[in-house]
Amino acid sequence: MALIHGQDTLPKLFRHVVRERGDAVAMREKHLGIWRAITWREYGARARAVGSGLVVLGLRPRDVVSIIAENGPEWLYTDLGTMSVAGVTNGIYTTDSPRQVEYIVNDSGSRFFFAENEEQLDKILEVRGRCPQLVKIVVYDMDGLHAFRDDQVLSFEALRELGAQWDREHPGAFDALVETPRPEDLAILVYTSGTTGPPKGAMLSHRNILFQLGYADFLAEPRPGDQQLSFLPLSHVAERTFSVFYPLRTGATVNFAESIDTVPENIREVAPAVFFAVPRIWEKFYSGVAVRMREATRVGRLAYRWAIGIGTRMAEARIAGRRPSAGLWALSRLADLLVLDNVKRSLGLHRARGAATGAAPIAPDLIKWYMALGIDMREVYGQTENCGLATAMPADRIRLGTVGIARAGTEVRLSPAGEILLRGPHVFLGYYKNPAKTAETVVDGWLHTGDVGTLDADGFLTITDRMKDIIITAGGKNVTPSEIENQLKFSPYIADAVVIGDQRKFLSCLVMIDHETVAQFAQERNVPFTNFASLCRAREVQELIGDEIERVNKQLARVETIKTFRLIEQILTPEDEELTPTMKLKRSFVNRKYKDVIDGMYAERSER
Repeated sequence: MALIHGQDTLPKLFRHVVRERGDAVAMREKHLGIWRAITWREYGARARAVGSGLVVLGLRPRDVVSIIAENGPEWLYTDLGTMSVAGVTNGIYTTDSPRQVEYIVNDSGSRFFFAENEEQLDKILEVRGRCPQLVKIVVYDMDGLHAFRDDQVLSFEALRELGAQWDREHPGAFDALVETPRPEDLAILVYTSGTTGPPKGAMLSHRNILFQLGYADFLAEPRPGDQQLSFLPLSHVAERTFSVFYPLRTGATVNFAESIDTVPENIREVAPAVFFAVPRIWEKFYSGVAVRMREATRVGRLAYRWAIGIGTRMAEARIAGRRPSAGLWALSRLADLLVLDNVKRSLGLHRARGAATGAAPIAPDLIKWYMALGIDMREVYGQTENCGLATAMPADRIRLGTVGIARAGTEVRLSPAGEILLRGPHVFLGYYKNPAKTAETVVDGWLHTGDVGTLDADGFLTITDRMKDIIITAGGKNVTPSEIENQLKFSPYIADAVVIGDQRKFLSCLVMIDHETVAQFAQERNVPFTNFASLCRAREVQELIGDEIERVNKQLARVETIKTFRLIEQILTPEDEELTPTMKLKRSFVNRKYKDVIDGMYAERSER
């Protein structure tokens, strides 16, 4: 295993970088509208106090500590503080219901529970009577709880004070605990989204995570003063790696978005050096630019078309591995100066030296558009079970439609059925207390991903779909729905789509419209609507989405074309069961919930 700064576990690495970086800025958060800096020294001291406080409360090595909170410094203090005293951290999505919280707390055997505020505290209080192993509950934000008294609950500040006092009275005890974990020991639990059954706790070791840190510079070589924006849930392995673990190597400053709604504003303020987001975020950014261009003056539209055309030629040269001519290069500098830099500034990406997309499929044309803007956008692939990253697009060999080549130290191969198999130091320890499922998933050291793909002679991997999602029509034709869905989502009017057709005579589709762009479309054309459902039912909106589907149908084989569709008539958020925390529609859940709508589409079509 390649050691980072000579350290072989996360607690040792954290202790080392805190001493090394001292008063350099580790993270920033907004308080009363002003960005407040937190140094590495402060980060280390607060994490140390949290870990020591947990020891006072009775934490033992390998005890599980669960956190349910939005991204913020306290999350990181708890994460690194817990690991530093040989505990195991586990994140819970803030959108989870009390029933889901109860399941994960009991499945993980969590003895300590950190809640962000009164709302999240209420969830655990509702179910704690059925969580017998739970010892203490700690609350970060006590607003509205000053009169609240409960022997099992204490404030985050009280925990830190307990820890600081214990640390003073027991010199050397904390550092001895930092030395306790071994590289192969369990470091964190990450629960899968549970789209195909109850969530499973993936066990990731210190070795797994440190292996990934060895590739933390794949997007861009770190530079002093680099900024990052943290906004995706820290319960997800991608954001956890990007916001918590990568900075231990790179030294980048992590800035916490105020909320998911303020991400566009916060990214402009932060102007990150590297930026990772799921496809839904990249699609939203593109839709916003598309809308602004429609509203621009004629001169503005012409200038944008000229500039993006030049950028597209530059992107195509890079994809083809050609050096652009001197004339094209000069034109691209001019296009950037006059137009494209302004577009990037409007997105907050004018200082981005690298950008990555992952965790869900994305349309290749969308990546090409970002490349045309001058943003080095690359797709990556991996899973919770391999600690995040398995393949990435190399900077000097771009093949759109693929997820790149195996990262250093990773082996990729296909099973006879076409399933993607992975092997390397990042393959997880297994599912927590679930040896049967672990044995199905890891066979002879190979992780069975459940994804189907192809691997070309140069090692470029293409994901075609999840094995369980491939549609076999009534005529026996195999269709990979994600490829069709990706093309549909490239439309600024379509937020997400689920293609249906297993054991059916033809394909149909459920569409989730992009509320903002479709509402603007309706307002520009004086289409009356009173709420989201009436917007979806408007004839002009139905025709708009129908036209977008036909645009995609023209690029598809006859068996892949969508014959009919319906719109989902409610605005969905990650709180809704239809969506995963990374904002993907859950195919199996959507098929069950909208069964009557789907059956109605097929009945109506067959009557014609």
